[in-house]
Amino acid sequence: MEASKPPSRRILMGEAALAKRPFSSAEIEAEARRLHAKLQAVGYPVEQCRLYAPLTLAINRLKKEKNAVILAHNYQRAEVLFGIADFIGDSLELARKARDTQADIILFCGVKFMAETAKILTPAKKVLIPDMEAGCSLAESISAADVKKLRAAHPEAAVVSYVNTYADVKAESDVCCTSANALKIVEALPNQEIVFLPDNYMARNIQAQTPLGKKIMAWKGLCIVHETFRAEQIAVYRKTYPGIQILAHLECHPDVVKLADYVGGTSGMAKYVAESQAKQFMLVTECGMSDVLRVQFPGKQFIVPCALCPYMKKIHLEKALDVLIREANEITVPEPVRAKAERALQKMFELTS
Repeated sequence: MEASKPPSRRILMGEAALAKRPFSSAEIEAEARRLHAKLQAVGYPVEQCRLYAPLTLAINRLKKEKNAVILAHNYQRAEVLFGIADFIGDSLELARKARDTQADIILFCGVKFMAETAKILTPAKKVLIPDMEAGCSLAESISAADVKKLRAAHPEAAVVSYVNTYADVKAESDVCCTSANALKIVEALPNQEIVFLPDNYMARNIQAQTPLGKKIMAWKGLCIVHETFRAEQIAVYRKTYPGIQILAHLECHPDVVKLADYVGGTSGMAKYVAESQAKQFMLVTECGMSDVLRVQFPGKQFIVPCALCPYMKKIHLEKALDVLIREANEITVPEPVRAKAERALQKMFELTS
């Protein structure tokens, strides 16, 4: 992915905290070199890393002072992932980290439903998000009222909600799932009918994969990133790069999934690349995941296409620093909703332990 735009003039001038407690030129240069060692794999020159260095230094200093932990989803900007994140992963991995952390503050560099999930699992902790407008087309496609109507229409069905939902929808569900464990969750339930929310393509892909003959009722939600990929596009790349391994996210259209060598979530993609002897891969998912793997596997080549998530890319270092300084943008979930949503998440952990 092309490197992010250079920081704004406000970043270069520095936050008030940086002005009061500046870093030496030697500290900034050392930090720039640390960043460049990782970020050169995704096209960041050392000059750009020097601009980011005061921000990453300040954020990492504040983390220690405030006993904070930073969780970052695989789709985040590279300078966030490799500059300030304590843990990088998919929704399932980060949910576990949130549940198990001993930190007082969780700064979640991801989208809002992910920060909500962290709050649901750790109600006593302060959970912050750098941008409250970091939403999700899937989460916004369904409401708690919609779930209640579906329950009434399908009284014998279990309601499985993808983690890409807000707390009120999780609260009305029997169990949550992620792209990494969706099939396992569906197959572990005793119900023969499953209402699967909210991703239409994922529901259809799971229906095609399950050997148990269960009937899956899908909702109409779609991911604005994954719905852009087309089977014709994948076929062209397969022909252009003989031997390439194509890894498709479970949120992609079923016609795309049929052409892939691997189908699943981002954690599964990383495992596949690590274990594969192939040299070329195409990740049919958000661009950030290719950045992660370019850094982790410099000897392997990652071919686009990819698509940017406008919500994930709302998060950047300047916002992360500002929110951590002020302890702003705190995520709250009403306790009755939180408790019910937690049951659905804990059921997911039980079924996949």
